[in-house]
Amino acid sequence: MKIVSWNVNGLRACITKGFMNFFNEVEADIFCLQEIKMMQDQAEIITPNYYQYWNSANKKGYSGTLIFSKKEPLSYSYGINGSYTDEGRLITLEFDNFYIVNCYSPNAKVELARIDYRMEFEDCFRKYLVELSSKKPVVMCGDLNVAHNEIDLKNPKSNIGNAGFSYEEREKFNNLLLSGFTDSFRYLYPDVKEKYTWWSYRFKARQNNAGWRIDYLVVSDCIKDKISDSIIHADILGSDHCPISLIIDL
Repeated sequence: MKIVSWNVNGLRACITKGFMNFFNEVEADIFCLQEIKMMQDQAEIITPNYYQYWNSANKKGYSGTLIFSKKEPLSYSYGINGSYTDEGRLITLEFDNFYIVNCYSPNAKVELARIDYRMEFEDCFRKYLVELSSKKPVVMCGDLNVAHNEIDLKNPKSNIGNAGFSYEEREKFNNLLLSGFTDSFRYLYPDVKEKYTWWSYRFKARQNNAGWRIDYLVVSDCIKDKISDSIIHADILGSDHCPISLIIDL
């Protein structure tokens, strides 16, 4: 099975930059998007072989998630048990033998202005994933807005304490992994450096590969041995993030 995740930073804009070419070429079984920044009625996106599950933010042009799935799920839900629904940050699909959870985590903002909200979200989200994983294995993907360790960003020293590399956010991600989950990329490539998924639009960051790895494909520990590959598609343009994919036997 191939699962792809991509923060498109505006789906309508990304479509004009070749999104559908990659979508068709990669032939994912499940394709998850974050930060779509649109409502479903704002553009016609034709995907004949896929079911579509939209969770747009109440605020137009902001946040939002979307899943394309070749197979129709047993069930689907938005948010976390009825909470965190207004910003369109979470979609869960249930299949026969696993759950897929597509997440766009809140940004802590400059000077950690939104860190309290982020910490509340993290605790609620971790509890939710543990609950799901007690029923059947979970594959969780998305833009989690945190670089876990120094190896996961180009300039760690100058970013310590900043949004995305604060002690608080990194600890929450570490707690998630300790709760029974595996970062698929680091599971296969624990020491690989300079592999990033997001680059600022400023200072020629992408040209210089001065990036951050903040997009993840995380799985329940019980299925980590079923991972075949976890890929960062750094050559695919169209957003300030690049797509990532997971090949797993489910």
